[in-house]
Amino acid sequence: MPTVLSVNVGLPREAAWAGIGRTSIDKTSLAGPVAVGERGLAGDRVSDTRHHGGTDQAVYAFAREDLDWWAEQLGTEVRDGQFGENLTTGGIDVNEAEIGERWRVGTALLEVRLVRTPCHDFKVWMGRCGADNTAWVRRFAEVARPGPYLKVLDPGVVRAGDDLTVVHQPGHGVTVSTMFRALTREPALLPRLLEVPGLAAKARARAEAFLDLSTPRS
Repeated sequence: MPTVLSVNVGLPREAAWAGIGRTSIDKTSLAGPVAVGERGLAGDRVSDTRHHGGTDQAVYAFAREDLDWWAEQLGTEVRDGQFGENLTTGGIDVNEAEIGERWRVGTALLEVRLVRTPCHDFKVWMGRCGADNTAWVRRFAEVARPGPYLKVLDPGVVRAGDDLTVVHQPGHGVTVSTMFRALTREPALLPRLLEVPGLAAKARARAEAFLDLSTPRS
C-alpha cells in the first residue's frame, strides 16, 4: 500500500548562499498530525514566492525510492526531506502519476498539478549536505524523476504513516515525468500538455508559446 513515510516542513531562514538571501529547503520531519490548507502545510512557507508556492505548488512530494537511488549514486546518505519535499512517499512511483491524478492522504485530497525543476539553490544545498553537486541541475534533469507539486482540493490533516490512496486517474497518459521532460530537455513534448484538462496556467502558457513559435507564418 502506498504510504506517506515522512511529513516535512520548513520556514524561511537567512542563507547568504541562497539566491534571494533566504531559503526554506531545509525541512524538519514531524511525527504528529499536520494541518494541510490550500497554501500548503502548517509550519511550512516558501521563501522565493516568485518561483515557488501558490495553490498549484502547495505541497511537494518525492519518493523514498528515488531518494535511495540518489543516495547510491552520490555515495552518501539522503534523509527524508533533504530534497525539500513536504511528503516523502513509499510504495508508489510518483513520477508515473498522471497530471490531474488525485490522492487521498490522511483527510486531505490532493491533486497532481506541476513538477519541480532544479535550481542553483538546490545545487548549493546538496553540496552543503555533503553530496557531490557537480553539474547537479543537469544530472537531476537527465533522470526526469522530479516529484510532483500538488494542489490541495480538500484541506485536512496528514501525518507520517498515512496511507496514500489514488482515488482518480484522468487517463490521458501525461505523467509527471512527461511534463518535466517537456518543460526542460524535450520541448517537442510541450503540445502533449494541452491534453490535460484544467492544465495549470504556468504549464499551459509554455505549451501555447511553443505552438505559437512552431506555427509557420503565411
